Amino acid sequence: MDYKADIREYIALEQQILGQLDVNAINECLNLLNETRLKKGHIYICGNGGSAATASHYQNDFNKGISEYIDQPFRFHCLNDNVATLMAIANDIGYEEVFRFQLRGNLEQSDILIAISGSGNSKNILNAVEYTKLQGNKVIGITGYDGGKLKELCDISLHAPVMSMQVTEDVHMIFDHLMMSMFYRYLCGKEHLEL
Repeated sequence: MDYKADIREYIALEQQILGQLDVNAINECLNLLNETRLKKGHIYICGNGGSAATASHYQNDFNKGISEYIDQPFRFHCLNDNVATLMAIANDIGYEEVFRFQLRGNLEQSDILIAISGSGNSKNILNAVEYTKLQGNKVIGITGYDGGKLKELCDISLHAPVMSMQVTEDVHMIFDHLMMSMFYRYLCGKEHLEL
């Protein structure tokens, strides 16, 4: 098989979508994340499926990658990383509550939620977002497709405007590494991670 034409098409779509990203929203997100860090607030993050892996990756990059080089670290908590907790909530209460239940009674005034959903319509994500908003806390929504309900509910929208889950999830990781690179430069005094 010769996949080269399709490979070029996929790469071209990625380039097109990257050119459409909202730089102002990314800048606003960077500022909110850093303000939350300075207030010693907690940053909760969650997603399903591939977005769960992305949420774990964000937690790693901020809690270790950036925080290794600064005196006041980020305080990320990935709500989809504890399998026992997820399974207990899903089994005893319902899968749609796996994230909201973990936030109940834990959100403090300076905390924020990062909610990742390709479609923007995952019920368990929306339940967590609605709860967070009711507590008066801010939400960063990371979406694809048309953004769904999450894009409407969040305070800051990092949106990949594309009808492809693969490209959406690629861009969501680019958001992570782009922001990580900015913090390496401005918080850590590094141009990039040095191994």
